[in-house]
Parts: sequence; C-alpha cells; structure tokens
Amino acid sequence: MTHKHTGTCFCGAVEIEVTGKPEAMGYCHCDSCRSWSAGPVNAFTLWKPEKVKITKGAELISHFSKTKMSDRQFCAQCGGHLMTDHPTFGLIDVYAATIPDFAFAPGIHVNYAQTVHPMKDGLLKLKDFPAELGGSGEVMPE
Repeated sequence: MTHKHTGTCFCGAVEIEVTGKPEAMGYCHCDSCRSWSAGPVNAFTLWKPEKVKITKGAELISHFSKTKMSDRQFCAQCGGHLMTDHPTFGLIDVYAATIPDFAFAPGIHVNYAQTVHPMKDGLLKLKDFPAELGGSGEVMPE
C-alpha cells in the first residue's frame, strides 16, 4: 500500500500531496534556508518530483529563485511556504512543517558549518552537502 500525506499552505488555499517515502530527511543550517524559514534551522524532506503533487490552488503558487539551485515556492495569497524544487539535485524539499501528518525522522544535518543553533542529537553533521550532491561530504564534529 502506498502512503499519501497531505498538507497546505498557511491559509489552506494550496494543498500538496506526497506519496511513498522521501529520499532523505534532515536539517539544513545554511544562511538561505534559515532566512527563508525565519528560523535557526530548516527541517527538510526530499522527494522525487513525481511523488509531489499540488492537489488544489496551483494557480496561487508563486516562485522565488535566489540561485539556480533552488526554486522556492509559496502561496501568493498568504505567503505560506510550501516547498523548494532543487533541479540540480532532481529533488523537491517539501518542508516538514508543510506535511504535519508525516512522521518526520531526520537522518542528517547539511550545511552545518553555517549553524547558529548547534544540535547534539547524534546525527551525521556535514560541512555542506553529501559528495554525491556536489558537496565536500566532509563530516563535522557534533
């Protein structure tokens, strides 16, 4: 049985559905994610594009791309953040908070060199990104 999880933007005008299991889950500590999320760390769930579907309000989705690596998507009506398409990775980050009925189980920290909120949780801490995604793959101490 394939599991489906749904979520919405802040006002509920845009609905999103993810199917199956994500490719990875974790925390990003980069300056961009922290600024975008207005928090000290961003909880991510990475999905293959075919597992992410907008089920309502697609016409209300606005986009912002600071770099070619990230197409950040949000509701034009309420400003609620939904997801970030990472075309260079071939993955979409559906923010963990966007899909509240999904059991978030982080496995890694990325961009930990930029952290402003150290987290001692026993998870792998990468300086930037995994080598297979173009990063150094360098592990940092907790």
